Amino acid sequence: MGHRALVAYERTDGQYTLHYSHWGAANLKLKHRISAESPFGGDDTDSKWAKQLLAELADGLESDAVDGYLTGENRPSSVVEPKPRATGLTLDEIVADHLDYLHHEAFFVVSTTFEVTAYRTLWFGLQYDSETVEQGETVGNGALATVRWYDSEPVGDGHLQGQFAALKDVVGDMIDKGVFTPSTAKQYLKRKLVERVGDRQKLRIPTGELSFETASISQT
Repeated sequence: MGHRALVAYERTDGQYTLHYSHWGAANLKLKHRISAESPFGGDDTDSKWAKQLLAELADGLESDAVDGYLTGENRPSSVVEPKPRATGLTLDEIVADHLDYLHHEAFFVVSTTFEVTAYRTLWFGLQYDSETVEQGETVGNGALATVRWYDSEPVGDGHLQGQFAALKDVVGDMIDKGVFTPSTAKQYLKRKLVERVGDRQKLRIPTGELSFETASISQT
């Protein structure tokens, strides 16, 4: 099935190109595999092609022009797909319209200076935690949590995911007992998640029309 992730590369105009990685969420490895020398996270020791392609994308190259750029070339494999899923997007647009909190396990934002921020996705859907909830939106329905790092390894990532899964299980039971409606359950999930994350990480929660609610402003 893979460990799917989306990767947003900042352009020179402040917008982003959006790329897909099938294995990039595994242990959040892309945090340290994306660099100026290896923009798409591959093992290629001569990545001039990747640098040139990303530079052109940063200057506004459209995704439909990438096929022609790569045609006939024997490119080494990379962890991130070189052809973008979309170009010229804001981060808010990516989170609202492209990020699937159930199927994308992680989200990475790469600045023009190759500072890489890794986010873990936390899905608010309760269809697997409640007997009465039949389905839940997956796109735009969740939270993004930054990750703490020590010696290049994620710290507490699995713990947070476990805590969130346990929280969803409790909330699902409360819906089944009639204590919560789906709407109030989602608000409760948000509030408890903010409390549990505290000031150790940055938590970003989409609030609706192309906007972010920043629940904690401290980033480590």
